[in-house]
Parts: sequence; structure tokens; C-alpha cells
Amino acid sequence: MEREELENRLVNKLKKLTETTWHGRILEPDINRWVSQFAKAPDIDTDEQLHALYLLGNFIYFGQTEIRELLKSLYRELFRTPAIHAIRRAHGDTTDWNLLETEFDKYQSTTRFLGVGNPSESGVHLLYYFRQENDLPRSLFIHSHQIFSRDTSASVPALRVRNEDIETYVFIDDLCGSGTQAAEYSQDIVEPLRKLKPDVKIHYLILFATADGLKAIRDLKQYDNVTAIYELDHSFSSLEPASRIFSHPDTPFDRAKVKATCEKYGSNLWAAHPLGYKNGQLLLGFNHNTPDNSLPIFWRETSTWRPIFKRYHKDPS
Repeated sequence: MEREELENRLVNKLKKLTETTWHGRILEPDINRWVSQFAKAPDIDTDEQLHALYLLGNFIYFGQTEIRELLKSLYRELFRTPAIHAIRRAHGDTTDWNLLETEFDKYQSTTRFLGVGNPSESGVHLLYYFRQENDLPRSLFIHSHQIFSRDTSASVPALRVRNEDIETYVFIDDLCGSGTQAAEYSQDIVEPLRKLKPDVKIHYLILFATADGLKAIRDLKQYDNVTAIYELDHSFSSLEPASRIFSHPDTPFDRAKVKATCEKYGSNLWAAHPLGYKNGQLLLGFNHNTPDNSLPIFWRETSTWRPIFKRYHKDPS
């Protein structure tokens, strides 16, 4: 295939994405500006602009509408339905729907939903949509710092659970890549909570999670339930041999050469993680945030680099 023909095919695909999947957030001038930062060459194998266009055409983007629908599914499929099934089993496989609803309401009233991260991060941000889409009262939502309080009556202030009536805590996040943040929460919040309240139930529910990230969290043995709406297998590591975007025999690009392009620019953008946090290599972004597990060429912003899917929360270290 000639370079010009390939470029036209890639550009036409991106034009369709600007009109549909990206909902007008990314337009042709944005694409041109971003691609111009890559080197152009007459040979397809070494043309970094074509590499960038190809990766962009395979970038998976979820807008606000899609995220809201996913949050409905998370509540219904990962929280409500399993709870209803457990209640039914506890009552002799009853089919009395009034009983099931009454018992579920009791269960939910002793549950609190929390975002993962500080108030500026996406896990917490999602709670607003989650509450709206599932018509839940504000009383069911707290910040992580509201789990504990300190008993100052003793000579040495002691940590205690602020509300002993809460039986279940549900942490909600948009993406689990490496599992690092969940591990930090386990050490800082979950472990102290279990020591103070051994019978507490703690769930970690996620929109998207890599298979390795889920395993890392489950291996902590600290969460009662770790589940995602979508589990991303190793084919989502975009530049590895099992990558889904290079699996078709008619793919016009050499995976190793595209990887070299990403490493070249990524090493300048984020030297510690040139292919995304802990080598994430994801081609994934959301309306509210672009995960740092995705390739930095898409989201990293510097004085000399303009991203196409800007990342808005805290800078990576």
C-alpha cells in the first residue's frame, strides 16, 4: 500500500470518529496539530506521523453519556443484583419481591459509597454521576476521611470508626491499571478499618480494569469483592506481541517500529514510564480524564508537547 493511500484511509477513519465517538471534542485541527509533533518520512515503516494516526484511530474513548450508562450498570450488576441474590438465598430462595426490596433497602442503608483518591481525582468525581444516574440519596456517600474519627477523651487519642452502624463500604473507580492505588488504600484505610471492625464488608468496584490489576488487588486479600464491568486482557497492551491492534495479518504497520516511535517520544514526555504508568500501554480515555496508564503521547502536556486527550488531574511523579 502506498503512503498516500494509507494516510487517506487513516484520516477518513478519524473524521468519522470526530463526528461520532468523540462527540466533537477532538476535531480535525486538533488532530493535525498533534500529529505535526511527530516526524514524517516517505517510508511507512519509519513514518512516525502515520504511526500516530494509526494509534489514534484505535484509541478507545468513552464520553459522558457512555460513562453514565456504565455507572448504571456498575450499580445494577455489581452491587444491587448480587445483594438481591444473597438476600434471596438467605430467605430460602424466596420469590417475595416485597420482602427482597425491604431487605435490600435495609442493606443499602448501612452501606456507604466512596470514590478512590482525593476530591480532585476521577474516582471521587464519578460519584456525582453515580448518585444521579442511580437516584441515590446523598446520605449514602462519604469521603474516605469520614470513615474514621479520633477519640480524644483518652490520654493518647485513638482511632475509631466514626459510624458503627455502617456494615459495608463500596469504593468506586473508573480504571484499575496496575492496582497501585488500591494497594495504597488497603494499607492506609482498609487494614485499619478491618482491625477496628473485623466483620466489615469492603468492595472495590471498577468500570475498567486490567487482568493484572485485578489480580494484584485480589491478592491483597483485603477486599471482599473486587469486580469490574470490563476486564482488559493482555491484548489491550497496545504494543506487545498479543496486541489486538496488530493481530490482523493485513495490518500495514510493524509493531516493533510503532513501539519504537512511542518509546522515543514517551521517554521525553515521562522518562520513568514512557509507555504509560508501569508500562500500561493502554489506548483508553474518558470524557472526565485520561488515565496515566495510557500512552503518554496522547495525554502528557509539557512546554513543548501538546496532548490530544489532555489529562486534568494530578501530575504523575
